[in-house]
This record gives sequence, structure tokens and C-alpha cells, in this order.
Amino acid sequence: WERRACRTGSTVPFGLPPLPRSPPPSSRSPKPPNPRRRRRRRRLELHLLPHLRRLPAPPVIDFPPKEDHGSPCFSPEEISRQSQLLSELSKRVINIVELRRLASQGIHDGAGIRPTIWKLLLGFLPNDRSLWMHELEKKRSQYKAFKDEFLVNPSEVTRRMAESVGAKSEELGAEGSGMLTRSEITHGEHPLSLGKTSVWNQFFQDTEIIEQIDRDVKRTHPDMHFFSGDSSFAKSNQESLKNILIVFAKLNPGIRYVQGMNEVLAPLFYVFRNDPDENNAAAAEADSFFCFVELLSGFRDNFCQKLDNSVVGIRSTITKLSQLLKKHDGELWRHLEITTKVNPQFYAFRWITLLLTQEFNFADSLQIWDTLLSDPEGPQETLLRICCAMLILVRRRLLAGDFTSNLKLLQKYPSTNISHLLYVANKLRGSSSG
Repeated sequence: WERRACRTGSTVPFGLPPLPRSPPPSSRSPKPPNPRRRRRRRRLELHLLPHLRRLPAPPVIDFPPKEDHGSPCFSPEEISRQSQLLSELSKRVINIVELRRLASQGIHDGAGIRPTIWKLLLGFLPNDRSLWMHELEKKRSQYKAFKDEFLVNPSEVTRRMAESVGAKSEELGAEGSGMLTRSEITHGEHPLSLGKTSVWNQFFQDTEIIEQIDRDVKRTHPDMHFFSGDSSFAKSNQESLKNILIVFAKLNPGIRYVQGMNEVLAPLFYVFRNDPDENNAAAAEADSFFCFVELLSGFRDNFCQKLDNSVVGIRSTITKLSQLLKKHDGELWRHLEITTKVNPQFYAFRWITLLLTQEFNFADSLQIWDTLLSDPEGPQETLLRICCAMLILVRRRLLAGDFTSNLKLLQKYPSTNISHLLYVANKLRGSSSG
């Protein structure tokens, strides 16, 4: 039959018998439509329509193009893990230890569960689901109070004070002589007041920081429409980032705002703003603020300039990375730091302070953060292992390079398979404990 198929010139799948040749179009008579079948199909469509309307809208995805490393989108192991995560989240009391174990291996965006898992991992949500509603209402109300206190314009403050004084004067005037007294702003709240407690004096001191925050927020991920552009959606997201950073700076005068905090905040806000639950998405600003505070508490000392040279500052953290590399790959450590004189501060400062958000595309950064946030020891130890694994994965190029080529390579890290990178980092954990 294969020879007959070749003679007729038709294309036949290997291993299947050839289809019978159809008669010429002129000899075929049109088949009359079956009204019963059409009615049955229409009833089926009407039956499915209400169910289709109840399906949740898919989360908004705005990733830059991600390079394909040849791995399938969903392996059987990944499907099984997502099923286990969904099962764990459905329990009344969630086992955080088990959730950490599953989430550390990655969370798929399509399931729409990353926002909830991150909030649980960061301690924003308690593991008892019955307490969620109360906690969310309390914290979101608290954030609104912070905004009312810290983001109000001083002119609005003085206007309210003037109205308050005026109202009191009217009451006194009605009870007394019938004459209204002139409502005055106290000297301490005058725009030209130099008093330390003056809202205007504080406003002028904060102006420089607020301008810096505004500049940095506008530069956040310029390749993503979610953060950048002239759309009202992008501008709204920028305003939320700016509000969070200003409130944080006001509440933390010892650190205030440090350039780069916008990059650490961006993944949190992106994930929470794309929550399939519309109520949670609308409250992304408040939720991001508290999770940002919790995340930075583990890296607080890296942002405090006064602690740069202390045993807990950023230089000490970079030294720990150097020691970790020396322990696991002495040859590479010697070539980088002694032979080619590549000081780890030249590349690791950005890796550590920005939690690798600038070294990989945004989608890969979220996968790395799944692992960072899942570590019960805190994200810093995991971060150092990932940084060490990054060096080991390009060791052949580094060993063959000089100062210039190695510095260029590490300041613009090449595209890599993130799953393999995290696998190598996890292996370093095992050998460290051994």
C-alpha cells in the first residue's frame, strides 16, 4: 500500500494505511445538514456557558521574552508539586515547613498561587486560614493610617489646623461677644519656621529623598509596561511604589531610603498586583509594604551605611561569599582574587544588595525568589550560596580570563538555566553541612 500511496502523490503518515481517494467534486452531492445534531450542539454550548463565565480571569503576565533552554514547560514532577502546593494551601492550618519545602523548588505562575505563598513565607499571613480576613483588614487599615500621616502635604496640615482653630473661634464668638477672632497658624507650623518639629521644616528635609525615590521608581524595569510607560496603569503602579518607599523612609529614619530599594520592592508589588483575587490585587500596595519591611529586616544591615565596615555590614557579607567560594573551589578563588585581582566587591555588591534582581530577566528573578523566601534560615544564606554557584557555573571562562574579561563577565552575567543554578546552590548547602 505504500507504493500505491506514492503513485497517487498523497501524503500518508508512516504506519497508517492510505485513505481512499475521494471522487471528483462534480460527482459529489452536498450532504444535507442534520438539524438534530445542530440543536444538540447548541444545547451543549448553552450548558457550558455559565461554567465558562465563572472561571477566574488569568493573571496579568508582562514578562520580557525569556530564553528557551530546551526544558519542557511542565514536567510531571512540576505538575505533581503544584498539585501538592494547592492541596497544602487548601488546609485550614497550613504546614509552613512543608510549604517551604515545596515552594523552594519553584512555583508556576499559571496556578496563580505565588502571591499567597509569598505572603505566608514572609509571615504576612498566619498559617491559620481562619485568621486571614482579620489580619488583612487590620494591616491594610494600618497602612492607610501611615499614608494619612506621612504622605499628606504640609499645606493640607496647616489648612486643617486653620479650620480647627476657626471652628473653635466661631463657637467662642457665638457664646461671647458675637465677634469672630482671626484664626492664625502658629509660628511653629509656618512655612518659614526653622523649628525641628515643624511639618514644613520636615517636608523640606524630605524633599531630596522623595525626589530620589521618584527618579529611581521611573527607572524601574523600563522594558516592562507594568512599571514603565505613559499608560495610566503604569503610572498608578509607579505611584504605589513611590508611596511605599516614602512611608518606609519615614518609619525608618536610621536607614531612610537607599538607592536600589525600588528594585527589591518591584518583584513583591508585581506578584501581589497580579493576584487573581481582585480584592487582593487592589490592596497590593498595602500588602507589598508590610512584606517589603519583613524582607528587608533580614538584609537591613546591608543598607545601613554606618555598618558597612562592621561584622554585620555589606563588606562582611561579601567576605562571607569570598570564603564560601574558597571553601568549595579554591582554584577559582585564587585565580579571581590573587591572580587577576578581581575584588568580589566589584560585582557582588549589586548581586547581594539587589537580591539578584538585575542579573537575570524578571521571570527568572521570581523563580530565584521562590527559593530565597522559602529558606527557614532566612534568605541571606541562600543568597550567598546562589552567588557562589553563579561563579562556579562560569568557572572555565573565569579561569581562562584576565581582570578585564572576568570583570565584564561578572558585571553582566550570561543567561543560564535557573533550575540548574538553584540545583548547584542547593548542593553547596549539602557539602557545607558535611
